[in-house]
Amino acid sequence: MATGATEAKAKVHDRGGVAVIELHGEINRSAEGVIERGYDEAAALGPSSLLLDFASVDYINSTGIALIVGVLARARAEGRTVRACGLSDHYREIFEITRLADFMTIHADEASALAEASG
Repeated sequence: MATGATEAKAKVHDRGGVAVIELHGEINRSAEGVIERGYDEAAALGPSSLLLDFASVDYINSTGIALIVGVLARARAEGRTVRACGLSDHYREIFEITRLADFMTIHADEASALAEASG
């Protein structure tokens, strides 16, 4: 079994007008293209709201935080709200410390995020 970094991946799903970007692996410098393509694919669905699902993310470093800031900036410029779910307690705390949580609503899981988005 290989050890080391887990390559980032993004899968996009349409959930009733909310574009879910399901992130996997490590969110670091090498994830930039993956996140940009994921955002582009999600934006092409025409949603008013995005959900970043971090449930399958192994690691986020400072460059990864900067990539997420970029997603928030693009979404804001395009009039989209952003939600997040699946963050571990550790990363939820980091999102609060770095004030990312000020610019997105954080939910425990996809179901609660989608319920709020549709309600």
